[in-house]
Amino acid sequence: MLKNLLLPLLLLFSLTAAAPVAPSFRIAKLHYGGGGDWYANKTSLPNLIRFCNQTLKTNIAPEEAIVELDSPELFTYPFVHMTGHGNVSFTEAEAKNLRRYLTGGGFLHIDDNYGLDKFIRPEMKKVFPELEFVELPYSHPIYHQKFQFPKGLPKVHEHEGKRPQGFGLLYKGRLVCFYSFECDLGNGWEDVGTYDDPPAVHEAALRMGANLVTYALTQD
Repeated sequence: MLKNLLLPLLLLFSLTAAAPVAPSFRIAKLHYGGGGDWYANKTSLPNLIRFCNQTLKTNIAPEEAIVELDSPELFTYPFVHMTGHGNVSFTEAEAKNLRRYLTGGGFLHIDDNYGLDKFIRPEMKKVFPELEFVELPYSHPIYHQKFQFPKGLPKVHEHEGKRPQGFGLLYKGRLVCFYSFECDLGNGWEDVGTYDDPPAVHEAALRMGANLVTYALTQD
């Protein structure tokens, strides 16, 4: 009798244990206005998510969300990624909503895919008129999470021969926005074969991306 009762319970336990665990959270790509290609690097975030789930043991949803600046859903994503080559334009309402998101605990990673710099700087001034982008020192914790980058950002693609730089916006001592410039970090996350990057460059880009995610989720 006891054996007959235990068998269904054991079977239920095994099925429950084998059932996939729902993702803990999702990260998002920012859909902005102005005509720039916000949708660039289509495989980059899924690859970064997969890498984080494998190496950091995170439980991020495998596909990124797409979020607009004025959407209330913005506040549901702890990490938002922005990329592109061209024009960016924030409305006043969008700038205010992004400020509320960032000052309330959110994190924005801006990745210059070459050509974004002259557009994004004045738009982020709408969000934080009192702040300036500052280059983070190589000693900053963002370069020293699970993976060590003692010389800062890895160089993925050459454009104008400039060194890669990591800039930040610091609000009341907290890094709310990280801006990777002259680096093409997102290109490095793309599917192998998309570019002629050697495996070591692809791996370095993913590792730096994992550091960004870790830092965004764990900073005070």
